[in-house]
Formats: sequence, C-alpha cells, structure tokens
Amino acid sequence: MNGSYATRRRSRLRDFFAGAGYLGRGLGWTLRNPGQWLFGLVPALVALVLYGSALLALGWYAGDLAKTITPFADHWSQGIRQTLRVLTSLSLFGAGAFVAAVTYTGTVLAIGTPFYEKLAERVDGRLPGARQSLPAQFLRGIADTIVLGLAATAFAVLFFALGFIPVIGQTVVPVLAATVTGYFLTGELTAIALERRGLARRERFLLLKANRSLAVGFGAATVVLFMIPLGAVVVMPGAIVGATLLARERLVA
Repeated sequence: MNGSYATRRRSRLRDFFAGAGYLGRGLGWTLRNPGQWLFGLVPALVALVLYGSALLALGWYAGDLAKTITPFADHWSQGIRQTLRVLTSLSLFGAGAFVAAVTYTGTVLAIGTPFYEKLAERVDGRLPGARQSLPAQFLRGIADTIVLGLAATAFAVLFFALGFIPVIGQTVVPVLAATVTGYFLTGELTAIALERRGLARRERFLLLKANRSLAVGFGAATVVLFMIPLGAVVVMPGAIVGATLLARERLVA
C-alpha cells in the first residue's frame, strides 16, 4: 500500500514538473520566433491599456465614490469621517484591482482570439481545427471569462476567509490559492487548442481533471511569472504556445 502511494506521489510530482516544463517550452518557442511573440503580444497590450485606464479612473474617483456610499458619515467628526472614507476608497480600489487580476487573462483571450487562434495553428502545424465565426469566438471567450471568473472569485473569497486562521492562513492557504488559480488559468489558456479539436468547456475540464497535476504544474508556473510586473503581458504569447503543446502532446495525445 505504501509503495503504491509513493509511486502515485512520484508520478504526480513528475507530471507537475512536466506541466511547468511546457511553459518553458512555450517561452523558448517565442524566443526562437520573435515575430510571433510580437504578434501574440498585441491583445495583451490592448487589454493592459483598457485595464490600466479603468484602474486609473477608479483611483481618481475612489474618493468621490466613497463619499457617495457613506452618506451616513456626513455628521460624524471630521477625523472619523475621513478615516472611514479613506478606508472605503482603498477597499474600492483593492476590489477593482482584484477583479482586474481575476479577469485579465480571460479578457485577453476573448479579445485576442483571432491572434491566438493563428498562433495555436502555427504551433499545431497542419491541424486545421474546428472553425468558428469571429463573433462566436468572441462570445465563447466572454462566456468562459464569466464562468471561470465566478468560480475563481468564489475560491478567492474562501481563501480570504481562511487567511485569518493563524499559521495555516499564512502557509497552507497561499499554496492552495496558487494551486487553484493555476488550475483555472490552465483551463483558460488551453481553451483555444482544445476547442480546435471540437471540445466544449465541460469536456475540456474533464480532461484537466484527469490530468490535474499537469494542469496545476503548468498553471502554477504561469501564475508565478504573471505576478511579475508586466509579466502577464510579456509571457502571454509563450503561455499560449505552451498550453497548445500541452494540449496536443498530453491532454489529447
């Protein structure tokens, strides 16, 4: 029994590091093909401008919004009133930044579907894929962003609450959060390659569930690089390539 458990554990570890290795292969591919990297960079830059503008606007008007939603504090003493509204402003901006972080990848994929479809096609070689109209691709991307964003947000609320548990909240919870985030991120990044093979969302996640260690390894490595300033922009084309290789060689091989 112990031997069987140890074997399964080693297998999961191998798959985890193999998954992370696919991100390295994707990044290597973009380094060897800088023109394709620049091509895949366009949607990420567009999304960055949109999200950056929205966050700047939120930061600019956060004080006014805080004042609007706290009218009950108008007659409080100045010090307490200002403290409340500063905290409210910070909470509003923090909530906006969190939503941006959760939905950025899905938004990039939604607006960049034509770019990433072409990129995936070049990586996949002769595989033509299941063609969809541009509006259908866009709507699929939006639907995936909403579904996965809601699921990720539900987990984020849970992890936020668990974070208040002493010791566990500062050690175990961050690891679990990175694992879950990576799993969902892999679901988003492999969507194009798997849809080219005619797989719907449910079928895609059944494949990821059957290859959980691979998915978590790839996603966790991507999350780490995405956390670097502008990392999500620079790494996105390589992540798409790596996800395409992962889908082709391991998920539907």
